Amino acid sequence: MNRFAFLTLTLALTGLSIMSTPIPAADVITLWPNGTPGAKGTEPVDIPTLTVYRPAEGKNAGAAVVVCPGGGYGGLAPHEGQPIAEWLASNGITAFVLKYRLGPRYQHPAMIDDANRAIRTVRTKASEFGIDPKRIGILGFSAGGHLASTAGTHYDAGKPDATDIVERASSRPDFMVLLYPVISLGTKYGHGGSKKNLLGENPPEDLVKNLTNELQVNKNTPPAFLVHTNEDTPVPAENSLFFVQAMRNAGVPCEFHMFEKGRHGLGLGMGDPAFSEWPKLCEIWFRQRGILPKAN
Repeated sequence: MNRFAFLTLTLALTGLSIMSTPIPAADVITLWPNGTPGAKGTEPVDIPTLTVYRPAEGKNAGAAVVVCPGGGYGGLAPHEGQPIAEWLASNGITAFVLKYRLGPRYQHPAMIDDANRAIRTVRTKASEFGIDPKRIGILGFSAGGHLASTAGTHYDAGKPDATDIVERASSRPDFMVLLYPVISLGTKYGHGGSKKNLLGENPPEDLVKNLTNELQVNKNTPPAFLVHTNEDTPVPAENSLFFVQAMRNAGVPCEFHMFEKGRHGLGLGMGDPAFSEWPKLCEIWFRQRGILPKAN
């Protein structure tokens, strides 16, 4: 087992939720009810889904976030799924934890197809969940952060004439939250395991460049909130730094926090006194951007 896989497993087994009373999942949405395009079977691993976590009654703020757990594109870390959704729901945000397809069984574009479909699905069901269709974001950790940043740089406006009503909706997220994300696949700072699971052995150079997401930022890229640590070695902070610089060059609003201490994969913080502050900082950002109402 490589170091990154061992770390992911360790964190998954020791992950803690900051919520004292878990918010139950309301339901599970199958992204393609009539069959997933390109599916290699009918097992759970072949069927991408969204697990929904609703705010408590009377607490819905009208925003939504699709949550993409990390795991090197080869797994989904539990501590980066449900606990994150519970935190979001506690703040009035309807959370949708994405179970996306994984390598090596699947490779690009299956993962981004799942993320794009997730955004379209939430936007299509906005009225059902009491969501503003212009306040739908995406949040991702590590490789899930790469997927989230890919969704924020590789989207389309939908197909107005599609027979599938979901495909008529835009896949553009209105904002991104990227936690120790893999971004720079085409550099020495990109995570090799994530790249291999996503693209296979010896992928074409132009494909790697296309998914080196700091190179895909433009003036229409959604605003972003990023968090990294200086001590992260599996996914060095350069991944976030390059993305933030690209956002600045494009004139896109962003906020970035780099903590001096902290290993890779801390989720909500896992007791780290500094890194555990990022949810509070993110809540402030949500309010400043109008994603959540300003505090009284």
